[in-house]
Amino acid sequence: MSILEKAPLLADNEALGSSLPGRKTAAKFRLVIHGGAGTMDKSRSTPELRAQYKAALSRALLAGYAVLETGGEAMDAAVAAVSSMEDCPLFNSGKGAVFNIAGKNELETSLMVSRPPSTHPSIPSTRRGVGITLLTHTRNPSKLARALYLAPDTAPHTMFSGTAAEDLGAPFGIELVDESYFFTEQRWREHRRGLGLPDEPLPYPTKPAPGDGQTQVPLDQLPTGTVGAVALDVRGCIASVTSTGGRTNKLVGRVGDTPSMGSGFWAEEWAVKGWSRRAWLRIQGKSTTVAMGVSGTGDGDYFIRLATASTIGRRMKYLHESVAVAAKACVEDLRRDGGVGGVIALDSAGNVAMPMNCSGMYRGVVYEDGVPKTAIFDDDELD
Repeated sequence: MSILEKAPLLADNEALGSSLPGRKTAAKFRLVIHGGAGTMDKSRSTPELRAQYKAALSRALLAGYAVLETGGEAMDAAVAAVSSMEDCPLFNSGKGAVFNIAGKNELETSLMVSRPPSTHPSIPSTRRGVGITLLTHTRNPSKLARALYLAPDTAPHTMFSGTAAEDLGAPFGIELVDESYFFTEQRWREHRRGLGLPDEPLPYPTKPAPGDGQTQVPLDQLPTGTVGAVALDVRGCIASVTSTGGRTNKLVGRVGDTPSMGSGFWAEEWAVKGWSRRAWLRIQGKSTTVAMGVSGTGDGDYFIRLATASTIGRRMKYLHESVAVAAKACVEDLRRDGGVGGVIALDSAGNVAMPMNCSGMYRGVVYEDGVPKTAIFDDDELD
């Protein structure tokens, strides 16, 4: 049985905005996250290390849940979840980012919404997201993505890079740090050993606090993954936020799928076409508008070549596939071409999909009950 079959997909319950007179619909919200996918060795994992990862995933889920349960925006919930993982050295983003071939950290991030947040009605519906790459001093890249998205006058473009992007974020209070902040001992050792070079002396002294993950050998060796979150708020808006350090020992200046719209991230909504299909949805008490969001993780070059994230949306829109079927098909396309990875995907009915084609993907979901459920390896149940 595949992980997709095991994952608790939600029933296609009533969506927000039912058009039937007098029909009451329960406002629903969801948050699904990933912390990277790849070649994780279960045989050398320990209960203590697995507990650290699951605790970090739960913290991220609860950070986003705190926004959603009070009626907050999907965008803000997704950023809250991702920034929590950016601050955790266990993940390949922010504090735990991997090094490029020159021993530097070049970070990437993105944000996309199915429609602009209700808190910013002046943002045009055509402005749905931003991608940012080659960051070297932004402590929380996801917060920079949010700031630039919400500032169309200051940042009118779709994609940004480098110090120019960081300068744009400074007036909005985005925290910049010295590059030494991103250093973690284990990622440095992976980087040097991957190049066949001695890993000592270390460029910075390390005095990690107990349990912070800086000296713990991570489950994912030479990672290519990311962290990401997809959230659905009570208004039916979906937001996708993704953040990464990229591939271990990538070339200097390499741009991956995380900031490339349609490749590693996507969110959109559309009106269902066809009178018979629309009539059937109304009879079922469902909305005739569909929204979806995706965040990917894995070998980003394959995601770019296959436009993986947006293809999931195209399959849903034009082939009328469920989010589970569309996401699984696109992850299998990655496998066919030799790409390792997985995605998290969510639709406006609250259905969640988390397919992968590898040995593991840090992942989790939280529903209205506020109980975070997490898993790591491909044969793990969410618990």
